[in-house]
Amino acid sequence: MPHFDSTRQISTPDSPGPQEFTSARDAVDQLCLLYDQAVKFLCDEFNAAMLGSPPRHRIRAYYPEIRITTTSFAKIDSRLAFGHVAEPGTHATTITRPDLFRHYLEQQIGLLLDNHRVPICIQLSDTPIPVHFAVANDPGISVPQEGAADFTLRDVFDVPDLRITSDDIVNGTHQPTAGAPEPLAPFTAQRVDYSLARLTHYTATEPEHFQNHVLFTNYQFYVSEFESYARRMLADADSGYTEFVSTGNVVITDPDEEIAHPEKLPQMPTYHLKRADGSGITLVNIGVGPSNAKTATDHIAVLRSHAWLMVGHCAGLRNSQSLGDFVLAHAYLREDGVLDADLPGWVPIPALAEIQIALEQAVAEVTQLEGYELKRVMRTGTVASFDNRNWELRDHSGPVQRLSQSRAVALDMESATIAANGFRFRVPYGTLLCVSDKPLHGELKLPGMASDFYKSQVSRHLMIGIRAMESLAEMPLERLHSRKLRSFDETAFL
Repeated sequence: MPHFDSTRQISTPDSPGPQEFTSARDAVDQLCLLYDQAVKFLCDEFNAAMLGSPPRHRIRAYYPEIRITTTSFAKIDSRLAFGHVAEPGTHATTITRPDLFRHYLEQQIGLLLDNHRVPICIQLSDTPIPVHFAVANDPGISVPQEGAADFTLRDVFDVPDLRITSDDIVNGTHQPTAGAPEPLAPFTAQRVDYSLARLTHYTATEPEHFQNHVLFTNYQFYVSEFESYARRMLADADSGYTEFVSTGNVVITDPDEEIAHPEKLPQMPTYHLKRADGSGITLVNIGVGPSNAKTATDHIAVLRSHAWLMVGHCAGLRNSQSLGDFVLAHAYLREDGVLDADLPGWVPIPALAEIQIALEQAVAEVTQLEGYELKRVMRTGTVASFDNRNWELRDHSGPVQRLSQSRAVALDMESATIAANGFRFRVPYGTLLCVSDKPLHGELKLPGMASDFYKSQVSRHLMIGIRAMESLAEMPLERLHSRKLRSFDETAFL
């Protein structure tokens, strides 16, 4: 039964009060109960309002919340980068879609219980759920545009509020109000809901299909190779892979099953080779440009990926390089500009040892070259990312001088953005590029040359990325998520 507050003219669902838990599974069960009650209430009330006369009072439901209060500094394993609060006090976070994040939530709550030995409190927050996000998972309901309904939507239901949908926590600029709890997680519920909706729009696949290991590429050529590999894995009962999901949420489990590709691809076509525990691989074709790279990673970040890698094409800047050579980024020259407001250019983006080793070992495995011989096909060094695809057509004496002074070995438009956003969002990152042209040495990317290059190199390059991801999937999470990605005063949740 709904609860009606006559003093405030607000109708809310009748929900249980705060409850404490010492079991992570039971805590997440309670989150699911509170969230499902809230969403059902909003959907039912919204349907009634659209089919009949609109209510004369406000309809509201709230996100559930996780809260923990500690009174002493915990003695934790100093090797752990997450799973504990920074100092005594109260820490809290709002939660959305606990069904989607169940494994993540159970893991993070379990670490808090183990490290602090105090119960977790599950309760309703004071943050309303926007009706747009509540009905997002019901295909039978759609929110009309402003003015299309017989009543003013925001007079009755809560709508998204950009004032509380920000990246202040992950950017390190969050300033809690006096007496308010400290953040427990890097994203609030409304920020997560916003990104889940955008992911569906940009990739044409539902968020629940995304796997923990994400490959980004800037060419559609990689997709057919990824699909071919997926079919081979589905044919192998011992591979551990269970499904392949194509753009449009087309799911196949039979390697011989045909896929009906949509007539129009979304802005960022995305494909998922799934494992039952989510440790599979997602491939996202972000297209060309740092803006797309930022957009994709801004939203995928809320899924708390275990790692993401860029496997794209680049311009080789050294005369000693050949078309088809690989470049393993050890540093980044950020001239893309898209993250300057969130992560200033003076912030260094370090190479992560676990990722670098996995990529180098994968190159050695696929090329069958080791040690000094590996240098014949792979360079390590600085990768520069520009925001101008045709920089060669301008007076390039300035850019070339900066490239030389930075010791850059390759240039593209996306890698530094993906790495910098990985650093910003605490997602382990890496870059392995393939030289497809050498503009400084007269080897421009031309149709005939490109065709031969793509035929010979795309499969091998993609396989290296896949092998690296499969290696990382076997690594314990506490090893993969390095402390170097964590700042002085971090959230407990990864």
